[in-house]
Amino acid sequence: MINRWHELPVVRQAALLQVSRSSVYALPRPVPPARLAIMHRIDMLHLEHPFAGSRMLRDLLRAEGVVIGRVAVATLMRRMGIEALYRRPNTSKPAPGHKIYPYLLRGLVIDRPNQVWAMDITYIPMARGFVYLAAVLDWFSRRVLAWRLSITLEAEFCIDAVQDALARHGKPEIFNTDQGSQFTSAAFTGMLQDQAIRISMDGRGAWRDNVFVERLWRSVKYEEVYLRAYDSVSEARTSLGRYLAFYNGRRPHSSLGARTPERAYLDHLPPAMAA
Repeated sequence: MINRWHELPVVRQAALLQVSRSSVYALPRPVPPARLAIMHRIDMLHLEHPFAGSRMLRDLLRAEGVVIGRVAVATLMRRMGIEALYRRPNTSKPAPGHKIYPYLLRGLVIDRPNQVWAMDITYIPMARGFVYLAAVLDWFSRRVLAWRLSITLEAEFCIDAVQDALARHGKPEIFNTDQGSQFTSAAFTGMLQDQAIRISMDGRGAWRDNVFVERLWRSVKYEEVYLRAYDSVSEARTSLGRYLAFYNGRRPHSSLGARTPERAYLDHLPPAMAA
């Protein structure tokens, strides 16, 4: 059993017990219902207006009768893991000890599965709280290859999802992420380097560099999350699992010639891998 007060770190305890660190939940800090409601509304406004920073979101909220200051909005945005999406000069500076890798996809023709995978994290509101969803996406087919939920923004649940995707689908030539601390950490980039996978990172705040993942989040939220009010993490996991199975296997995409992501992925794999 995990003991948070033991001298061994939780990560080490999880490894000794051979359980995923992302499945060991941190003790949540309760968020007042009124503050949760504001966070959920910020999430919807951010999806509608991804260029909106804390000032604009403050003004949009105030126009809806929500009395809130810019600093409070900025604090909630950090907790939710979101930021205004636009190009800004001189912002591609790594966190201390973290290396930033160049963006490799500009001008690249992506014409086959497992050529490029991408990954991102999004905020998922629940009835009384929230979780974070991380997904690994095949860029060519838009197929979700693996995903995980977590109540914290630590790197472990991202690593867990990538390891799952690698185990089930082989490996990509290039792996693209944003510059979040989860993805620039030595543990995450080291895992990719050990597999001889080339690392690509978006320009900071440049949503177009990872546009297909942003489109996935829009579909997930408008077609699933905003129609629900998950009562627990387990309910969120079950419901999201159903939706992502539908997204992969039954939901046609106009950009894929009305095929599903799963069909587009399998149709272009070598016969041995498709089998």
